This record gives sequence, C-alpha cells and structure tokens, in this order.
Amino acid sequence: MMSNMATEDPYVTPVKYVKMVGPRRAEQLARLKLFTIHDLLYHFPREYVDRSQLVSPFDRHSGDMVTVIGRVLSCQENRSRKNLIITKAALECARGIFYAVWFNRFHVKKTLEPGTSLYISGKLNNGFGHLEVHVQDYEIITGEGDSIHAGRIVPVYPATSGVTQRMLRTFVYAALEQWRQSYREFLPRRVLDKEGLMALPDALQQVHFPDSHALAEQARRRFVFEELFLFQLQLALLRHNITRVKKLHGYGRVNKLMQKYMANLSFMLTAAQSRVVDEITVDMESPHPMNRLLQGDVGSGKTVVAVLTLLKAVESGLQGALMAPTEVLAEQHYLSLDRSLSSLGVRVALLNGGLPVKERRALLEQIANGEVSIIVGTQALLQEDVIFKSLAVVVIDEQHRFGVRQRGILQKKGVYPDLLIMTATPIPRTLSMTVYGDLDVSVIDALPPGRQPVRTYYVVPEELSKVFQFVARHVSEGRQAYVVCPLVEESEKLDLQAAEDLFQQLVKGELRMCRVALLHGRMKRADKELVMEQFRAGLVDVLVSTTVIEVGIDVPNAGVMVIVDADRFGLAQLHQLRGRVGRGGDQAHCILSARLRSREAAERIKAMKTSQDGFYLAEKDLQIRGPGDMAGVRQSGMPEFRLANLLKDRDLLGAARRQAMVLISDDPELRNGEYHLLRLVLERLIKEGSSYYHIG
Repeated sequence: MMSNMATEDPYVTPVKYVKMVGPRRAEQLARLKLFTIHDLLYHFPREYVDRSQLVSPFDRHSGDMVTVIGRVLSCQENRSRKNLIITKAALECARGIFYAVWFNRFHVKKTLEPGTSLYISGKLNNGFGHLEVHVQDYEIITGEGDSIHAGRIVPVYPATSGVTQRMLRTFVYAALEQWRQSYREFLPRRVLDKEGLMALPDALQQVHFPDSHALAEQARRRFVFEELFLFQLQLALLRHNITRVKKLHGYGRVNKLMQKYMANLSFMLTAAQSRVVDEITVDMESPHPMNRLLQGDVGSGKTVVAVLTLLKAVESGLQGALMAPTEVLAEQHYLSLDRSLSSLGVRVALLNGGLPVKERRALLEQIANGEVSIIVGTQALLQEDVIFKSLAVVVIDEQHRFGVRQRGILQKKGVYPDLLIMTATPIPRTLSMTVYGDLDVSVIDALPPGRQPVRTYYVVPEELSKVFQFVARHVSEGRQAYVVCPLVEESEKLDLQAAEDLFQQLVKGELRMCRVALLHGRMKRADKELVMEQFRAGLVDVLVSTTVIEVGIDVPNAGVMVIVDADRFGLAQLHQLRGRVGRGGDQAHCILSARLRSREAAERIKAMKTSQDGFYLAEKDLQIRGPGDMAGVRQSGMPEFRLANLLKDRDLLGAARRQAMVLISDDPELRNGEYHLLRLVLERLIKEGSSYYHIG
C-alpha cells in the first residue's frame, strides 16, 4: 500500500515507493540519478544478454555460455583456503546430473531447497570429473509471472557500486507492473503513424523485457525518436520565438566606419566573405534579432566579418561584445581590434577574470555609461555585474566551447541583441542539426587568394631530433615555428610538466641557437601577454606551447607546426593547430610525431596527410571517434541523450527535425487539444531545468 505522499503519477512519485526499494535502496539509486518512478523506467538497458535459448549442458563445450533448467537435489556451502565462499548445488535435468557453482554469493543456499526448479545462466566448465555451470544469474521457477534474470532476453543496465543488475531488473519489473499503464501517449497520433512508432506503454515493456530482439529494437527506435523529437521541438520553438521578438534597437544605413576599415585592409574581401557580410547585414536590418552561425575553415577570414558586424553597431551609437573561449584568444582579439580600430576613433576594452578590483570597477562603469564601444572578453562577460548601456550585437568566437545556456545569458544582457556565432571547427551536418538547429547558417567556403595548402608529414618519435634540426634551419631563414606538447588529458599538471620538460630539452639541445619561449594555460595573464607579444613581434623564434594556441592565434611569419604525440589529439584539434601556420602566404609545414598504437590513431594521421578540408575532417572525426568523444561536443549545449547515437541514428534525427518543424509551423503555441500532453511534457522539462526555451 502506497503512502499518501505517493501519487499515481510516475513523473513525480519517489522511487522509494517501488516494491522492494524503500528509503535505503532509494539512496543508492540516487547515485544513478534515479529519483522518481519515471527516472527508473527511463533508465534504459545498455545491452541485452540472450538467455532465452534453453539447452542441455551435456550438449555444449567447456567455456560456452549457456542457459539451462535444473531441479535442485542438494546444496552445500564451503569456505576455501583463500576465504572464498563456494556454494555448490547438484541439479538434475533430463540428461543427468550437473552442478551449479556460486562464488561469494551469500544467502543463495537458503533459497535452494531440494525440489526447487531453476533457470541457470553462466559459463560451462567440464572438469574434475563432472559438469559445472559457474553461475552469472539464476532464477527460481515459481510458475507465477515472467522470468526476469534468466530464460529470456535479459536487460543489462548502467549500474553503480551497491546496485546490482539483479536489483535493477527487479525494481524496473516491479515499477512496470504498477505504473506502465499510468503512462499516456504524448506524441501526436500523426507522428506515431508517419514514423511507425510503438506506443509508449508497450515500448516501455519491450525496451526493458523484450519478447524478441526485433521488438527490443522497435522499442529502442521509439525512445530514440522521442528524445530527438523533444529536443528538435525546443530548437524549433527557439527559432519561432526569435521571429516574434521585435528589436528595440535599429541601425543606420550609413556605413562610413565599415568602409574606412575595409580601405585600411591590405587585401580585398573574397566573394565568400562579401556574400556572408550581405547575409548578416540583411539580418541586422530586419526587425527581428539575428541568430546566425558563421562557419569557416581555419584562415578563411571570419575575424574580418566579425569586425564589420561590430562596426555596424558602433556606427549607430550602439555597443558590441566579442566573447572568446580562452584568455589567450580574448587578448589576441583585443590587441588586433585595438590596433585596427583605434585610428578610427573606436574605443575597445578587454574584460577578463584577471583584472584588479579597482581597474575592473572603473571599466564596468565605463561599459555601463556607453564610453566603451566594443567589449572583448571571456566568460567574464557573463557575470551579473557586467551591465551594458546599449548592447546591440554579440559575436561569440569558437562557439563549440560554449553551451546554449551561456549564449542565452549573454543575449539577455541586451534587449535581444543580434547574435553572430563563429566557429573554425567545421561541424558535421548531423551535429549542426542537433546543436545549432535554431540558427541560420552562413559558410565561408573559400580561402583568401594566395593561401597555399600546408604540407603535412608523419614521423615516429625517434625522428624528432631531425625535425627540430629542420625547425632550426627554418628559423635561420628568418621564419618562426610552433612546437605543441603532448596532451595528457587526465591532468593539467602533467600537461604543464610535459611542456616544461620539452622546453628545457630544446633550449639545451637542437634549438639552443634559437630564441625559444614557453606558453601554457597556468601562466599569469601578464606573462602570457608578454610571450605572445614577443612572438608576434618576431622577438621569439620558436613557441613551445600546450594547446592554448589551438584557436585564434595569428602570426603570419610562422611557417612550421610540430605536434608531439599527435595520436593523443582528435582530428578537429590537429586541423586547428595546423591552421596556425601558413597565414603569410609562404609554404608552410605541419609535422605530426606519434607512435600509432591504435587503428583510430592511424586513421586520423592518414586523414590529416590527405586532406586540408575541415568539413571532410570533421565528418571523418565523427566516424572515427563517435559524437560523444569529439572535441568540444560535450560543451556544445547538446543534451546527454539516453539512447540516441548521432552517427547511428542520423535518419531518425532528420525525421524528428522534420516532424518538429511541421508541428511548430502549424501550431507554435501547442494550443490544439491533441498536443495537450506533449505541452505538459515540454513544460516539465522547463521546470526541471533541462530545457532552453519558453512556450507561449
């Protein structure tokens, strides 16, 4: 009997009310983030073990995994010399007697009364003169209800310490018995019919305890579509809501600042850049906020487009903000903007986390008063005390480092400012549909004239000495170089140690005749600025660095990039690093040193040697590593999907997107009575904080 505190609603009923759970087990389930009945029933199996095929143990070979039926004749429990509890039961089947063996499974003996019939699943061991099954799972046959742990297709769940597979299966089975019929279908009938989806209550039963592999796959397909559809609805609503907002700011049609800036450039805009500037101009002059993603390969000229976008706001007496993912990149942008815009009378300021309190307070006051036209910063721009007088446009560089929520916070600092998101990390269409489905997309698909492909080589670590001799010769000809240190993902401290060790080795060895400097993320801001300024000014020949130089660093005289232990990097990172060289038009070189310990590493190096196309490499990275491992994806605002695999489920993603867009186009407020339950589900997501939009 449930307490009055419990309800029939599985979405809010605490998991402790499931039969055999209780308060203590509920605390253990909380470690898996399972707090309600709904959480438990949406804790899907990660795989299945087929124990439905019953065999005779006398027909199989030692080492085989088998599921058998036997009747208990006797059972004994012994303790080995190594203090191991061994429970051994003699079982009878049609072909004879065999033995079931459990190791350190306390209390099993108490349940195995003579005459009890069992399903047994485990590994067959034909030794010591008799046949044994080393038990992985078993189930007593009572004749009441379905089997759960053996004699069927058995679910295997993500688990944690103290929560066993038997417990999870038992709890889920009990929850299904009591709450499955409480679930009402919320997907629209036309969507279910169009996509051939299983109804919700049936899908819950079949995803956990399937009657066949085919039905398990049908149930999985329903839940994959469901989570993709709900997320695509969020993106469609975001797009719709933006089109309903009327901007309070507007821009003049005079573009003198933009024209002066372009006149000072040493090159003409490419046709691709001009096309993108026109697209952005149309957006900015529309009555609704711009919400645009700008994709362009490394070196394609996105920064110039960003500056022109910011200048359109400044020309109209408004403010612009440029947000970068790292302090090094923010400083780079600030110095570049200040150099190119100060002569035009445009005030640019840098706001980051390292400013002294007094200096920060003064700058915040100037921003609030409108004395600063363009503010550059990192996530420090998101802090509550940063208040703008008239923020009209926000440019976010390298958006794959920021989440949807973070860009939303910055938007709210203005009255829905125009938003331009830039990335030099080309995003496969599969991911862009998921992460950026609410944005319009512009692509700079051509490099500036004269930019040569970077020659890319692979060497084994033993050849590094010759590589550094090549770097020394390159420096003697008046050029500069980068050396990127091994990436040790587990520890920033180890990253730093690797960089310092390599720096010392080069200063004392092959590059002793060169001016070598070290750059890493844990240096003080002033020290980083000094090193970068010296490198830009040509006072440093070789920059030994961790991956802080991955994006945004622009030193045209740098012609060689050496990446040590390149097998530790993803393709996107390798391509970004390679993009740091060859910016001055001369032939550049990228040398990848690695010991290829896996097929995936070899594929990445091969791809780097054969292609300079960032979009091709992004697709290749997705194929090799999978969506969950791609650099930056986890920080991209993409939800943690329970079941969906963006590589495997591309077709379902496309279908979910189409259905969501049709639905929001027909009924953006979801007022139709048919969508009542769907609206409740979406509102529940908002309440739980796992959504990015607002309905109605």
